[in-house]
Amino acid sequence: MAQPEIVIIGAGLAGSEAAYQAARLGVKVKLYEMKPVRKSPAHHTNQFAELVCSNSLRSNQLENGVGLLKEELRILGSLIMESADRSQVPAGGALAVDREEFSGYITEKIQNHPNIEVVFDEIHQIPDDQIVVVATGPLTDGDLYDDIMNRIGHQDLHFFDAAAPIVMESSIDRSICFAMSRYGKGGDDYLNCPMNEEEYRRFYDALVNAELADVKGFDKETVFEGCMPIETMAKRGYDTMRFGPLKPVGLIDPRTGKEPYACVQLRQDDRMASIYNIVGFQTRLKHPEQKRVFSLIPGLEHAEFSRLGVMHRNTYIESPKLLNAKYQMRAFPNIYFAGQITGVEGYVESTASGYLAGYFAALQALEKESPVEFTPNTMIGAMASYISDPAVKNFVPMNANFGLIAPLGYRVKGKKKEKYLAYANRAVEEICVNNEKMETLRA
Repeated sequence: MAQPEIVIIGAGLAGSEAAYQAARLGVKVKLYEMKPVRKSPAHHTNQFAELVCSNSLRSNQLENGVGLLKEELRILGSLIMESADRSQVPAGGALAVDREEFSGYITEKIQNHPNIEVVFDEIHQIPDDQIVVVATGPLTDGDLYDDIMNRIGHQDLHFFDAAAPIVMESSIDRSICFAMSRYGKGGDDYLNCPMNEEEYRRFYDALVNAELADVKGFDKETVFEGCMPIETMAKRGYDTMRFGPLKPVGLIDPRTGKEPYACVQLRQDDRMASIYNIVGFQTRLKHPEQKRVFSLIPGLEHAEFSRLGVMHRNTYIESPKLLNAKYQMRAFPNIYFAGQITGVEGYVESTASGYLAGYFAALQALEKESPVEFTPNTMIGAMASYISDPAVKNFVPMNANFGLIAPLGYRVKGKKKEKYLAYANRAVEEICVNNEKMETLRA
């Protein structure tokens, strides 16, 4: 009897996770990846699960929505989380990774798995006679994009996303920049570039008047709030950045013994600490303008950039009208979607969608029912419920957050943190029970 098989299109975070989970269940996976045949505007390497924006997977705390989602995925045996924990670099209360090490580990695990066949080729049409997971990301284009649009019967939705520049450590002036995390949380994991009021005003004026790069299809600033270009934020008001990524609260400049007027933070981007990401500095500025404006930041006057910022279009489908909580198309049950194209936003959220899509697609190939349900008591289930709820109006991309999770049904005394920890404890307990039951499938 032939081994059950599924097809996965795209080896990003979602596609790699989907392939690994399906393979763990004994299903043969044919994984199509168009790199290196063709790269999207946002990709730079040939590795799988490439992190095209920040190297941070955001909060690692259980009382944070994405922190809880990470813990659920760890319990469930996520390949992405396994790699993230192995390649972790200092980032205070966040989980940041050495992006080359992170992607390299995932690429090796996928390519060496006996149940996964990797095909380096571009797919132009979704196969009708196979079980398929479409994990092509928010930059899906060409014939495949047209095929998807024809199937869903209406135009796509989109927003614009941006990546921040990365600076060479050797070009940072350490006599100005100081190492510290806000309130000392997590150790001295960030480099901080302090600004006085005059320096901030000079930087602000240059930023809001800098020349922007042309972005195809960018007619109005439809941007995701969680990844807003720094110049867009600045134009919302003089002090907006000082309440956002340039917030000085909890930082003390050792030269003055005082809190600076504003502060730019740099986060380590590799294990060797040779490059640093400018935190919150996603940008649409032209490349020469980035060098000019960002050199006005104290400590970065002579900055050398290993990568400059870039903006790109993110496409997603109107999932509540199209998908169920398995990330499966209602009209085409052999087709699953995963990743940012479904309207989940963020690395970890994309991973979670890939986990479920790969899991349920594999079960369909095996002609088995799931022994567990991923309920809205868990963050992974709450995200799946959100993207599949037909009652959702004005559907927009969504990060993991406790507003999506099912109510506890009782009051929790204390502050918001205690309430969120109660949500988290309930979710972890349910996920642990689920994982024990799922082990019977992998035996």
